[in-house]
Amino acid sequence: MADRYHILTLNNISAQGLKRFPGARYTVGPHVSEPDAILVRSYNMLKMEIPPSVKAIGRAGAGTNNIPVERMSERGVPVFNTPGANANAVKELVVAGLLMAARNLVPAIRFTEGLTGDETTIHRLVEEGKKQFAGFELPGKTLGVIGLGAIGSLVADAGIKLGMKVIGYDPEITVEAAWSLPSQVRKAHTLEELARAADFVTVHVPLLDMTRNLVDHKLIQKMKPGVILLNFARDSIVDIEAVMAGLAERRIKYFVTDFPHPSLLHHPAVIALPHLGASTQEAEDNCAIMVVDQIMDYLENGNIVNSVNFPTVVMARESPYRIGVANMNVPNMVGQISTAMARAGLNIHNMVNKSRGGTAYTLVDLDSPPPPQVIDEIAAIPGVLAVRYLPAGDSRERAD
Repeated sequence: MADRYHILTLNNISAQGLKRFPGARYTVGPHVSEPDAILVRSYNMLKMEIPPSVKAIGRAGAGTNNIPVERMSERGVPVFNTPGANANAVKELVVAGLLMAARNLVPAIRFTEGLTGDETTIHRLVEEGKKQFAGFELPGKTLGVIGLGAIGSLVADAGIKLGMKVIGYDPEITVEAAWSLPSQVRKAHTLEELARAADFVTVHVPLLDMTRNLVDHKLIQKMKPGVILLNFARDSIVDIEAVMAGLAERRIKYFVTDFPHPSLLHHPAVIALPHLGASTQEAEDNCAIMVVDQIMDYLENGNIVNSVNFPTVVMARESPYRIGVANMNVPNMVGQISTAMARAGLNIHNMVNKSRGGTAYTLVDLDSPPPPQVIDEIAAIPGVLAVRYLPAGDSRERAD
């Protein structure tokens, strides 16, 4: 393998992140051939012919529905994302959405934009017209948060700080996320319980088969009349036809969304933003820095953090001679891998193996460099998806 790593960028990636690649060892750009890794934001890779040289894909953002994750899993290629890097940016936009809806700010702005006349006339029209935009304040109102991950937990905390009552629902909540939640957040045991209690419902879950159309007609009918619904997660999580029906019968007072849809455009009770959730310089910088660090650590050390298709595997370097193996999650894989090493007289200094769904990943530190035939032998084991030799420092001669 070449002495340099080659990184292909499919979108403009923040310079704050790209400059973390050491120039002496990395070639980075939009015209790189035979890339070791690909960095992407919104570029649609689903039909892209991804070169066989690619060992990792990094998404500078949270969603990966523009990346062929399943196809990469079959090749043993981790797909990384950056959960939480844009969380504050999205949280701030959600707070803005709460305020815009509660105070009728969008129709009020449209009203003032249509005013004409001299100062006296404008003043009279303002005083006559402002009462139609009278809204309400947030303290004491109930905010329902569906999904309490990096973004949802920040939104819940913001609601508490605004004086709101907060009820949350997340059957998949992690221990780390649970610890970060304010103690005032009340737990809902079902979506229906949350829907019945909330004046505002905001959605913060990833787009999966189980979350597609999560907010549907049935759930909307459980919500309070006059509810304000917000979606800053993914467009397909909310059933647009159900929302339109809810708006027509005035069960939904406002629908605030970051995902414009033809059915929603120009509707007076829809506040549709042009996908601004992570569109701050700080969020773009944070996402780029995070994904670059993850890609470098994987290429150089084999460590996996924040992959959507492989388990988290991190092992401190205790030897300059390391092998990483991606394989199907089937019995006796570790035994076959270690047997191949033992036959070559290699002593295992340290090892970690973890699985996630149908895939597994193993890191092995050795006391001596493996001969090339060992790498080939491991690669030939049925169920092995990819093998990489990961020497460190001055031992950077690679067996593959």
